Amino acid sequence: AEKVATGLSLRHDHGSQYMSDVFQDEIRFLGIESTPAFVRAPEGNGCAERFIRTLKENLLWVRAFETVEELRHALLEFRDLYNETWLLERHGFISPNAVRARALSNADLAA
Repeated sequence: AEKVATGLSLRHDHGSQYMSDVFQDEIRFLGIESTPAFVRAPEGNGCAERFIRTLKENLLWVRAFETVEELRHALLEFRDLYNETWLLERHGFISPNAVRARALSNADLAA
C-alpha cells in the first residue's frame, strides 16, 4: 500500500542496488526515506554493519542449510529471537521490541 511505511528511514551504502531508480522509486512509494551513508565512512552505517556481523556470528557461520526455505525459516527465527530477547547497549540494554513499543507509545501521545 502506498505510504504504508511513512516515518521510516532506510540507511544504506552507495551500492548500485540501493541507488538504482527502481529501488529508490519503490521505497519512495512505500513512504520510506532514503538516507545513504557517507562515502568512505563505514561508521555512519555502524548499526546495520553490526547487525549483519551478529547475524553471521550467531547463525550463518555456525549452521549449514540444505535449502533456501530452511535458511529463510532460520532467518525468521533469528529475527524474532533478536527482537524479543537481545539487549542492546545503544538502547540502554533493552530489546528492540521494547524500543519499538516505547517509540510507538510516544508517537501515540504526540498525536
